[in-house]
Amino acid sequence: EPFVADEYIERLAWRTPGGGSRGGEAFDPKRLLEEFVNHIQELQVMDERIQRKVEKLEQQCQKEAKEFAKKVQELQKSNQVAFQHFQELDEHISYVATKVCHLGDQLEGVNTPRQRAVEAQKLMKYFNEFLDGELKSDVFTNSEKIKEAADIIQKLHLIAQELPFDSLMDFCYLLSSPGKYHDLECQLIQEFTSAQRRGEISRMREVAAVLLHFKGYSHCVDVYIKQCQEGAFLRNDVFEDAAILCQRVNKQVGEVFSNPETVLAKLIQNIFEVKLQSYVKDQLEEHRKSDAEQYLKNLYDLYTRTTNLSSKLMEFNLGTDKQTFLSKLIKSIFISYLENYIEVEIGYLKSRSAMILQRFYDSKNHQKRSIGTGGIQDLKERIRQRTNLPLGPSIDTHGETFLSQEVVVNLLQETKQAFERCHRLSDPSDLPKNAFRIFSMLVEFLCTEHIDYALETGLAGIPSSDSKNANLYFLDVVHQANTIFHLFDKQFNDHLMPLISSSPKLSECLQKKKDIIEQMEVKLDMGIDTLNCMIGQMKHILAAEQKKTDFKPEDENNVLIQYTNACVKVCGYVRKQVEKIRNSMDGKNVDTVLMELGVRFHRLIYEHLQQYSYSCMGGMLAICDVAEYRKCAKDFKIALVLQLFDTLHALCNLLVVAPDNLKQVCSGEQLANLDKNILHSFVQLRVDYRSARLARHFS
Repeated sequence: EPFVADEYIERLAWRTPGGGSRGGEAFDPKRLLEEFVNHIQELQVMDERIQRKVEKLEQQCQKEAKEFAKKVQELQKSNQVAFQHFQELDEHISYVATKVCHLGDQLEGVNTPRQRAVEAQKLMKYFNEFLDGELKSDVFTNSEKIKEAADIIQKLHLIAQELPFDSLMDFCYLLSSPGKYHDLECQLIQEFTSAQRRGEISRMREVAAVLLHFKGYSHCVDVYIKQCQEGAFLRNDVFEDAAILCQRVNKQVGEVFSNPETVLAKLIQNIFEVKLQSYVKDQLEEHRKSDAEQYLKNLYDLYTRTTNLSSKLMEFNLGTDKQTFLSKLIKSIFISYLENYIEVEIGYLKSRSAMILQRFYDSKNHQKRSIGTGGIQDLKERIRQRTNLPLGPSIDTHGETFLSQEVVVNLLQETKQAFERCHRLSDPSDLPKNAFRIFSMLVEFLCTEHIDYALETGLAGIPSSDSKNANLYFLDVVHQANTIFHLFDKQFNDHLMPLISSSPKLSECLQKKKDIIEQMEVKLDMGIDTLNCMIGQMKHILAAEQKKTDFKPEDENNVLIQYTNACVKVCGYVRKQVEKIRNSMDGKNVDTVLMELGVRFHRLIYEHLQQYSYSCMGGMLAICDVAEYRKCAKDFKIALVLQLFDTLHALCNLLVVAPDNLKQVCSGEQLANLDKNILHSFVQLRVDYRSARLARHFS
């Protein structure tokens, strides 16, 4: 532990009697001083002893250091001598090695021609045996030496091809089919087949290496491919079986053949051209002419599964351009089906969409009719609605909108599937064009044949403004058409746009969509005449419920009602229609229609009030009615409409104000900017207008 002087002194004082560190002892400084002096002397003696020991050790260390340095110098001299000997030995070894290499080159120069001569002699011996027609050598008779025999036969076959045909025709015949060359080749292939069945990879690799130089090497590969597929396609899923087979062969083929990528590519080609093509043909030809729906589903499914299989096979080594190789294989299978795919798609989509619509109309017991939208019929309809002249009866739809979300969902689902098939099955160059054709089918059957027809029928079913208790179903048509078009627009963005976003067809599709929207907006604008019917209903209510005595009661002092019964019913009707309009439309269309209805509603009430004469209490009741109409106008949430009813309410004050205050009221904030004739027309409605006093004050 480190030495701490304070602690050391403290321990020394604690051990000394009278040191004062122990509790209860008297402090004796003399004894403590004496103890310190003695201890200091002991420490000095100890210091001298230790110092002598240190000096002795230092001397010993210096002596050993000198001896060690001397020993190192001796070792360095020995090392230098050994290094010199090593250099001499290395030079001697290099000299000997040079001599050995030179001798080896000389021996090789002599031995190589000798070996060639020996091999040539053996080949000549075997050559003579073939010429004699008797194969006596052990290499030809011993089946275990088939590898050596194959090497010899191969060399003799090469020699035979270079010899003149006329001179050695017999020899060439022996080496040709059905000669020894092909006999041995068949034996090797048979040996390879047996080894493959036994699962002997090393023997397969050995035989394949021998056959590599024979003409029948390709036949060996064919045999391997054929045997690999035995028992591989036992399940119903031929694509999964093919993937598993290729995965298994990919691990094995590299251990057997020197060119594994070529063998694996040939196996895949065989699977595609035999197994898959046969399977695809069986699945598609069954429904090609009889069931277009099932045919398209099968075509999409088979093509998708084939491309998925191709993606899995891309993991294997199939050569340099495996993408092109696999694409050609897929094309060879489906080329005859993809050439006319879009025609089948459009034909099916057309018939299917027509069937969905017809089934809907049949369920409604409705026979689709041709409803004109222009010319004389349109002119008659507009004149009838504008003038209330019954030029012809409107179509009674019995409350049916002829729109169905189920139909729309079915049409959109069919089109969605068509877009998916189009994306998968179309050539990239034809994809935008094909997608546009499918979109045109959707426009024709959903927008034209369904939505547009419902709008036309709804327009034709709008009752005239003088009809009593007319049901305004056109707003229901508008509501459903608006919902349906949102679904149509969603499919346009989600499924069509990705297919045409980078092609010239994009602008064409956007323009077609814009034309559809504009066409429907025109129909909806024509449907604004529904407001005439609403105003007509209000007129009927006012005519039936409003009495002249409401505003000129017989007993001025006994009026108990806050507003008239006609006002209550009109306000209730208006609130229902406002709510219906809000539910049927969205966006700016709501404000536009409500503003138009609000202005017409104000005009109706204004003209209605002009038909009566008002007593003092009758004028108060009219003010109460207008106040209630103004509350109703607040539901419109249109500033202009509320302003009109505020002004009308101010005008009604002229019916009750004292004659002396007429000028003051007319110059008020709300009435100051109105034409004097309008003010005068309201003052004239007072019962007391003809009194000289009132006429004089107003003039």
